[in-house]
Order: sequence, then C-alpha cells, then structure tokens
Amino acid sequence: MAQKKYLQAKLTQFLREDRIQLWKPPYTDENKKVGLALKDLAKKYSDKLECCENEVEKIIEEIRCKAIERGTGNENYRTTGIATIEVFLPPRLKKDRKNLLETRLHITGRELRSKIAETFGLQENYIKIVINKKQLQLGKTLEEQGVAHNVKAMVLELKQSEEDVRKNFQLEEEEQSEAELKEKQIQRTKRGLEILAKRAAETVVDPEMTPYLDIANQTGRSIKIPPSERKALMLAMGYHEKGRAFLKRKEYGIALPCLLDADKYFCECCRELLDTVDNYAVLQLDIVWCYFRLEQLECLDDAEKKLNLAQKCFKNCYGENHQRLVHIKGNCGKEKVLFLRLYLLQGIRNYHSGNDVEACEYLNKARQLFKELYIDPSKVDNLLQLGFTAQEARLGLRACDGNVDHAATHITNRREELAQIRKEEKEKKRRRLENIRCLKGMGYSTHAAQQALHAASGNLDEALKILLSNPQMWWLNDSNPETNNHQESPSQENIDRLVYMGFDALVAEAALRVFRGNVQLAAQTLAHNGGSLPPELPLSPEDSLSPPGTSPSDSAGTSSASTDEDMETEAVNEILEDIPEHEEDYLDSTLEDEEIIIAEYLSYVENRKSATKKN
Repeated sequence: MAQKKYLQAKLTQFLREDRIQLWKPPYTDENKKVGLALKDLAKKYSDKLECCENEVEKIIEEIRCKAIERGTGNENYRTTGIATIEVFLPPRLKKDRKNLLETRLHITGRELRSKIAETFGLQENYIKIVINKKQLQLGKTLEEQGVAHNVKAMVLELKQSEEDVRKNFQLEEEEQSEAELKEKQIQRTKRGLEILAKRAAETVVDPEMTPYLDIANQTGRSIKIPPSERKALMLAMGYHEKGRAFLKRKEYGIALPCLLDADKYFCECCRELLDTVDNYAVLQLDIVWCYFRLEQLECLDDAEKKLNLAQKCFKNCYGENHQRLVHIKGNCGKEKVLFLRLYLLQGIRNYHSGNDVEACEYLNKARQLFKELYIDPSKVDNLLQLGFTAQEARLGLRACDGNVDHAATHITNRREELAQIRKEEKEKKRRRLENIRCLKGMGYSTHAAQQALHAASGNLDEALKILLSNPQMWWLNDSNPETNNHQESPSQENIDRLVYMGFDALVAEAALRVFRGNVQLAAQTLAHNGGSLPPELPLSPEDSLSPPGTSPSDSAGTSSASTDEDMETEAVNEILEDIPEHEEDYLDSTLEDEEIIIAEYLSYVENRKSATKKN
C-alpha cells in the first residue's frame, strides 16, 4: 500500500510538471474511455521511474478515472448544486477505502451520517465523521460547518472491529454493546472536562478541595494563566490527556476526536503561552500520528503544516539546538523521543508525497536517534532492583546517555526536586486554608473568604478590608446549614450587645436582620461604616429572610441534586484517572512501534534504490 501511494504521488507530480490533462484527448476519448496515448505515457513514466510498465499504466488509469469523476462532479455541482464528498472508510473494510458520495449542503450533519451509514453498510449510531479536521456536528447543516464541494470526510468507528467481528449474532451484539460503552465514555469525558474547566475558569478555586488540570514549565513549577484563557487551556489539556490515554491503548478512532477538540481549544490561547510549553507541539505530533495509524494520512491535508508547526514550537520552547532545555534541565535526552517521532512522520509524509530523497533523509535521522535512545533491558532491570519504576528508569537512562549510576542519581535528584516543589505548593495551600478558616471564624462564608483572598493575593489583612468595604459579599453563601442557620429575628440579647458597644438600637436590630443574627459580622460592618449600614444592603425584613437568588423551593429536590453531584464526581474521577502521575509521561516511550515503522519505510526506500540500480 505504501509503495502504491508513493507511485501515485510521483506520477501525479510528473503529470503536473508536464501539464498533462488526462481527462482530455488523446488520453480520454469523447465517450470518456481511455485513449491509446495512455500506453505511451505509461511507457515514458515507467522508464523514468524504472519500474513495471503495467503497474504504472494501472495507476495512471486510476488517476484518469478519478479526474473524470471529479470533473463530472464539478459540472454537476455547478448545474444542480449537488456537492461531491470524498469518503474515507475505516481500514477494516475490504471495499475501496476512498468513495464518492453526492449530497446537498443544506442537510444536517445527522442526515449526512445517516446517508454514509446506509450507503456503505455501517451502523449509524456507532460512527463519527471528521471533516476539515473537525468532528461533524450533528445538529448543524453542512454549510454552517464549512463543508464544501470536493471535501474529504473520514469515517471513524467507535468499535474496535477485527476481520471476524461479524461471524455470528453473539459477536455482533458484543460489538454493539462495546460501541455503546465507547459513546457513553466519550460523553462522560466531555462532561468531566467541562466541569474541570468550569472550576478552573472561576475567579476562585480551592486547590485543596477542587482538583483540576495544571500547566507547568520545564522545571515543573506552575505557570500563571490569564483568567480569560484558563477555561480554554484546561479543556485543551484535558482533551489532549484523554486522547493520549486512548493512544496508549491503540484506540486511534476514539483518540482522534479528543485530539482534534484539544487542537480547537489550544487555538483559543495566546501564541506566547503556546511557545512557553511544549504541549501544543506534542499535540500536533499526536494528531498526525493518529491519522497515520488509522491509515488515513492522505485525509490530513495539512500534515506538513502541522509537523512544521511542531518543529517551530519545539524550537521556541527548547531554544536553538535545545540550549534552553539543557540550561534548565542539564540534558535533552528525554525530549529526543519527540524529535524521533517528528523525523519519522516527516519521512513518512515525504515518502507518501513521492519525495524519496527527503524521505530517506528524515528516516535516517529517525533511525540514528533510535540508536541513541535504545535502552538495554538489563539496565532497566538494574534500576528496577534499586526501587525505581520502569518509566523512571527509561527516562533516567535517556537523560544520562545510558549510564546506570548517573541515571540512579538523576532520578533521585529529580524526586527530591519535585518533592521540594510539592512541599512549597502544599505550604501555600496550607496558609490559604488557614486564612479561609480565620475569615470563616469571623462569620464569613467559605466562598466569600476565597474570593476576598483571591482579590488580595492571599494577604489576610487586605482580604478582611475588602470584606468590610464590600459587606454585600456576605451573600456569597455556601448553602451550608452551619453558616445559614441563623435566626430570622434578632434576639434582644444580641441587640443589647451591639447597643452596649455603642451602636443605635434600631440600626443594631437592622444589622442583625441583614446578617441573620451574626453579632460579629454586624459589629464589624457597623464599626467600619461609622455606626450605620451601607445603602446597598437590604434593610427590610423581607429582604433579610434569605440571601438574594434563593427561595424556599431551592431546598427541594435534594435527592436529584445529590444524584447529579454523584454523576459529576464520577465524570471528573474518570478524567483524573487518565491524567498520568509522572509529569514527563509524554516523554516516555518504549519506541517499539517506531522501530518497526522506521525499518518498514526504510525498506521501501531501499527497494526503490535497488530497483533503480537493476534497471
């Protein structure tokens, strides 16, 4: 298949250079049948390529037929408005992978999915369509989603089918059940990521109580992210991690939609941020790798652009010749696995484009890097016996050029560095929680304390000033019975306590109504405002009975709310399970797949060279 794609690319290149239009005479007659001149063309190009004339003739005829189909489709689109879509089917189907489908563009994505399923014998509810590197939205029309005439559509199956998947009814039932589980898993993924992103986008996040994705530089320290971009970045990182989890399990059809969603959200972040970390570059590699493993690389029109973008991002992030990376980490051995995959994909793309010289150059660079990064299994075993994990062993050995003793020291030092960073982060969280408890002890809700501390950059005194200057923040309530269970009518004892402090009795009673009997809050607010209540606070009994936005009915439906909360917790936990514990997990690879693919494509190149020499 790879050799055929190579010949197709070379022949297409020759035809373009010679300005040959196969759909016109003398290569196509008036009845659109093949002309005799095509044999002469095949002889010319087979001599040039030094390969079998019959094979070249067959491929040129395929190109001619495709050109006629495209021309017919273009004419049909101009006259009738019916567009042609080139459909790329899953690899398991034995029929022609590339097929043309005619449709109008005002139909919805759901209608197109149904049409594709019916036409090619697929199960509608268990396929997804990717067009223009985006997952087709079922509720919108094709026009609204930028789908045009002659566009490429890739079909992804949610089930992992083998050649014998339809042997009997029981297997088919199992297949459907698996697909349904995959679809539910995707929906839970989206829900979980939305929850995490919402938490991250809030002005206040309690890091002790609310787990969410974080982004760090090469040292492992967190990077401050502008609030306006935080949600998009969290969604991008979440979808990327989920996609990578599917990639590890070789579930490429499920991984690709996640990776494409990650790309969409990353594009909403500023360029400066993307140049600070290597996440975006790694994502570009993962997307191209996924297309390649799905055997649909030709469906990714901008594979070269994505690979060049990855290379540029690595340069911006790591520095020229990795000097910034070496300065920060002391080595760049672990990151070389990213460049190995980059060179490998560049080699594959060039081979499929007919650029055998460039393909050979990149593939040899990938092979050389593989030799540098190959790890002796016995060295990994030595480190395992010292109590390190296999992942730590691989990363450590690559960072230290395979030296076991240096790797052991490197891993130990890295563990200590990360432990120190975690200790510092834990201390920050401890001080923050202590400040929150202090403000809660004064009568403020957790949420109000969090927001004030956030605005005061963690300074307790400044946070208290903010709360006193903005008493309406007291209404930022937690819906916690402990904080809300104040009496509706102030007791005479509490009124007397405020009067004893020097406040007017009527004002004291009004303040206690506002703060639902909390003497401390009432006293602090009156003292801060010169013995009176600020006008923005509600003073009428009706206003003081419940916080704004609440009603007696808000307490109803506790069981339903509890169920929703459980479902949210389940969705979030499922996301967190796929987030690797090791911060350099994305740099860890056994390189087993890469070794096989490098050898495979180098053999294609060598076979081309051998055939050329023989001829």
